[in-house]
Formats: sequence, structure tokens, C-alpha cells
Amino acid sequence: MSGLVPCATADTPVEPALPPGWELVVGLEVHVELDTATKLFCGCANQFGAQPNTNVCPTCLGLPGSLPVMNERAVELAMILGRALGCDVNRSVMARKNYFYPDMPKDFQTTQYDQPTNTDGRLELADGFVVGIERAHIEEDTGKSVHVGGGGRINEAVYSLVDYNRAGVPLIEIVSRPDIRTIEHARNYVEELRAIVAATEVSDARMEEGSIRVDANVSVRPHGSSELRTRCEIKNINSLRSLGRAIEHEALRHVDLWTTGSGPQQQTRHWDEAAGRTTPGRSKEDAEDYRYFQEPDLVPLEPTPAVIAAIDEALPTLPAARRAALREATGADADAARLLVERGQDSLAMAAAASGADAAKVVTRLVNDLAVDDWSAVDTESFAALIKMESNGELSASQAKVVLGDLVEQGGDPADHAARRGFEAMDSTELESLLDELIVVNPAEWSRLRGGDEVDRKKMQGFFTGQIMKATRGQADGRAVAQLLAQKSV
Repeated sequence: MSGLVPCATADTPVEPALPPGWELVVGLEVHVELDTATKLFCGCANQFGAQPNTNVCPTCLGLPGSLPVMNERAVELAMILGRALGCDVNRSVMARKNYFYPDMPKDFQTTQYDQPTNTDGRLELADGFVVGIERAHIEEDTGKSVHVGGGGRINEAVYSLVDYNRAGVPLIEIVSRPDIRTIEHARNYVEELRAIVAATEVSDARMEEGSIRVDANVSVRPHGSSELRTRCEIKNINSLRSLGRAIEHEALRHVDLWTTGSGPQQQTRHWDEAAGRTTPGRSKEDAEDYRYFQEPDLVPLEPTPAVIAAIDEALPTLPAARRAALREATGADADAARLLVERGQDSLAMAAAASGADAAKVVTRLVNDLAVDDWSAVDTESFAALIKMESNGELSASQAKVVLGDLVEQGGDPADHAARRGFEAMDSTELESLLDELIVVNPAEWSRLRGGDEVDRKKMQGFFTGQIMKATRGQADGRAVAQLLAQKSV
């Protein structure tokens, strides 16, 4: 953990959901399926959604005499993600983790134990909070058990089926240190990690398809204590909403157990989304229970300094750096920067602002009106020109929104789209004449605008603005309307 910023202290705020005097302690294990064409040790397709038990072979079924061959691309992707997380990339060896479960046909999992590929990383969240990364190691995925009947739990099922398509799919497991103290930081950690995974293209990062799965290790302790008390591991959480609910429930359960004097047992637990609670799984094993030993059929992985240097050089600009650059270039707030980077629109925003378009309008228009899957037809030149037309009063805000829709569908010149639609800036004399007519028709409302309290005046400003927009079919410039109302109501 050398060189890391301290992640939590006795002064770290406790979430209101936890009773006074107790502190939440969370470490997360995030499993990321690597985006390779084939599995980790064989040539079977790494493919989501195939018919059950069709992407299988003697190697991933663990049949006698079959031997593994390491997937070079999987190792490369693991190192890329490790370096993106600031990890040291080490000489590593594969190990056998021995246990029996129906979805692991070999009765052991090939993983890494005491010599993992990546160690000692860090992940800084948007608010500056730093979570230490203990390790990010390579391992194979298990198959998938489907328990039919009784709500999908094995103890209630009528029968169970096993799909081995996923057995042997390459994973990287990112293990955080127990630095997280709030549910918000737990969610933000997974969100930021998912953004890094997507930016480096090591995975498709689809939580809904199981490409990212989260296990949460939860414990509590008296506020101000530094001890690590008994923890429970909540398995396979696949949404940020479920993550928060599961951590909160489990933390409160621990507080209740410690308060009554018994304390929790170390075990794995499962999150029941419908019931809003965790349920017992199995007693949590320690390392010696798995009888780890080095995989005899695979050689150690020894990346050279040149390989690591090449990975560092090829890393893309990561989300945190992109958010910082966007905020500096446009003045966007943290939420807008996060959203535009997530959509991949930060480059468009910065380029438009750099070309002279009003930066605040650039951000507003993108955040509010470009939440579409395909905006590839909108180039920097046309988008910047649109914002300039709006800023110059050639288009109202509502007209600019319509023209942006045209650019999304067809591309082209915003001036041409505006002309085709008959959008022209209203003459100020024409706008004033229209307002005078409305004042005559609505004298009581105008009196309230001029002499009412602040709430009443705002309400009547909205009334007259709406009437003008209705009469002009949205062609009036909202800014010009506001200025005119302010001038005439003095």
C-alpha cells in the first residue's frame, strides 16, 4: 500500500442509515469477463447468449487427458487493466483452487493465488477519495447453475440444470482493500471501475449480461476503531442499486448481531432483491481450505519491461483525466462532466468550445438534447455553428433543439435546416408589439407581474413567456422575451 493516500480515518462520515457509533467497512471484489474471442485455456468461443452447452470441449469440461493452453490475449488485457489501475505488473503463476461445485466440472478452478499478475494499485473517485487495489488477478469463470422452481434458490428447487458455456471464460478479479466507508463510495467505485474497463476495451462492461459481477465484503466496527471485524461476503451482485441495498441490509444485520452480543459468522451470503435481504450461503473458507498449489500444466507468466512499457504507452486517456480536461475547457460541473464522458461526447464539447461556441450553451445543449445512441452525423463544425446561431439570437432555444435533432438524423449545415423549417429571428419591434397586445388582454396578470411578491412575479413571468412562445410557435428568443419583460415591468 506504499504511496497511497489514506482512504479512511476515524473522521470519515458514517452513512445516516447506520446507527450512531458504528462505522461501515467494505471491500469489493469485482469480476470482469475479458473480451477475448476464445476461452482462457481452450479454443471454445467466448460468447454470451449461445445455446446451453454448445461452446464446450474436453478442456473446459475437465475431461481426463485434456491440457490447458494459456490465451495470450487474455493475459495482455489483464495487464492493460492492471496498468490503468496503477498496479505493478509482476511475474505470476497460475494455481489450482480446489473445491467441489456442480458448475466447476474439474473440481478445481485455475486462478492465481500468492503470485498474481497485478498488485498494489489505486482507484481515485471523482470526489478525490482513493480506494486501494490489493490485486487484480487472472482466473477462469465457472459454469452457470440454473435452479428450477421455488424462486430460483437451490434449497427450494425442483431440479437444477448446469450450462458449461461460461466455464473457462477468462476473468480478471479486482480485489480492493477494505477502504470503503459509505454506500455512495461503493457505488462510485464500481461505476468508475466500469468506466475504466470500457475505456480500455478489456471488456464490454455489461453488468446486465454478467460481464461485471460484484462481491461485497461487509463488516462494521465501533466508530473510531481500526480493527477489522468478522466480515460476510455478498455474492454476485449485478446492479448498482442492488449493491447499495445489499450493503445497507448486511451492515444493519451486523450491527444488530454485535449489539445483542453474538456477532456475525464469517460466511458467504446471497442477495434476495425481491425480499430486500441477504440469505446464508456457505461458511466462508480460508485459503488453506482450498489447498492451493501451483498449476503443473502451465508455465509462469513473465512480462518483460518492454511489454509493460508498450502497454503504458498505448493506454487511452482515462475517464478521470477526460473529466478534468472537460471541466477546465468548458466550466462543466461534475455531474455534466461525468455524463458527457460516459456518452463519449467530451471531445465534441471541447472542440466546439475551442472553435468559439459558448461553452455553457455547448454543455447544456449536449446534456439535455443529445442523449441518443447514434449522434455520429453531428460533427464539430455543424454543432459549433448551431450553438453560435443560438447565442446570436438567430435561433431560440427551442428552435436550436429542433435543428440539433435534424443534425442527428441528417447531418449537414444547421443554417440550411433552420431555413427549411422557416426559423427566423423575430424582430424586437414585432416582439414588443405582441407583448403589448397580451398586456391588454391580460391586465390582471400584468398587474400581478408588476406588483406581486417574488413568487407571484415569477409565476406571471412564466405565464407571459408561455403566451408569447405559443403565439410565435416557439420562434421567439427566450432571452429576448425575458429582457423585454424586465424592461416593461419596471
